[in-house]
Amino acid sequence: MNINIKNTNIVLDSAIRDYVEKRIDAIEKFFKYDTSAQCDIELAKTTEHHKSGDIFRAEIHITAKNKNHYASAEKEDIYKAIDAVRDEMLHEVTSEKEKKISIMRRGGARIKNLIKGLWPNKKK
Repeated sequence: MNINIKNTNIVLDSAIRDYVEKRIDAIEKFFKYDTSAQCDIELAKTTEHHKSGDIFRAEIHITAKNKNHYASAEKEDIYKAIDAVRDEMLHEVTSEKEKKISIMRRGGARIKNLIKGLWPNKKK
């Protein structure tokens, strides 16, 4: 997966970059077989004049084969924002995976019931 990190109104030092890359590893395992996956991460300071409040924003946009995933979080600390957006993205990706598994299981159950209906057991 190709990862691009963009910063807006903040200085992106190596500590933040390493922290982001370490946190993205958990998401990257879901896209390890997709060579065309693109991950765009934006880290931003929303305003310059606030002294407190939710002023840091982190966004992740993942473009895979046929899916687009987006997550955003605003927190008072850049590291907390990165953790929050990672958790939100993990939730979105895992819920999609669980939906696929559920659809496959329901389809298999329908086929099984269809076959059972065609050849009912004859008990005497």
